[in-house]
Amino acid sequence: MAESAGKTVRMERRDGVAVITLDDPDRRNALTLAMSAELADLVDGCAEDPAVNAIVVTGAPPAFCAGADLTVLGESREEGLKRIYAGFLAVARSPLPTIAAVNGAAVGAGLNLALAADVRIAGPMARFDARFLQLGIHPGGGMTWMLQRLVGPQAATAMTLLRHIPDAEEAKRIGLAHEVADDPVAAAVGAAEAAAAAPRDLVLSTKRTLRATAAMSAHDDAIAAELIAQVASMDTPEFARLLAAMKERITKRG
Repeated sequence: MAESAGKTVRMERRDGVAVITLDDPDRRNALTLAMSAELADLVDGCAEDPAVNAIVVTGAPPAFCAGADLTVLGESREEGLKRIYAGFLAVARSPLPTIAAVNGAAVGAGLNLALAADVRIAGPMARFDARFLQLGIHPGGGMTWMLQRLVGPQAATAMTLLRHIPDAEEAKRIGLAHEVADDPVAAAVGAAEAAAAAPRDLVLSTKRTLRATAAMSAHDDAIAAELIAQVASMDTPEFARLLAAMKERITKRG
């Protein structure tokens, strides 16, 4: 049962994991301005909800997201494009761990939505289709940056300029998807369980550090950044509780 819903996006909570679904299957979940705004509001709301530790984003079958609604896209200029970006940028900027359960085609801005997540789990029907060139429009929303960081310049060029469309298995092979699963939503929720069960402040801190160290060029800088956060985490009651529980389990096994 959806706990939160707009006209084209719905959300349910599953034990600390928010599952957000683009829900306009007749239009293959094409991004309208309203859908993008609804998605952004739900993602941002999860960051403020202490009961949510992770987010899964998916689309109502048969597609993940067919890209920006072509009517909206044809009428957009700078401000309109930024409003289309709003939904997937909220995912990209979320302080919570995010997983895209790519159950079908992820096209154009839909590919951007998949790329914006921290992790992608692909279903058997997943397809990753840039398609900007075929519409006569330049890629936007940071697609070239996100894609190259994941798959490297050669695969990114093939996808962007040569209309190469990886399926689920190739996406896993080139690093675009973390895994392939028959039910990507169930797999994504299962993968998120570790974050859902962990202390929320620790989840937020660890993701923040992952982002910070990704931009660092020196190992020593990463050590220094992690040390500050690690010492802080050891002063929390959650650390004391979890450490005591681990010691008790080890003692019982011995």
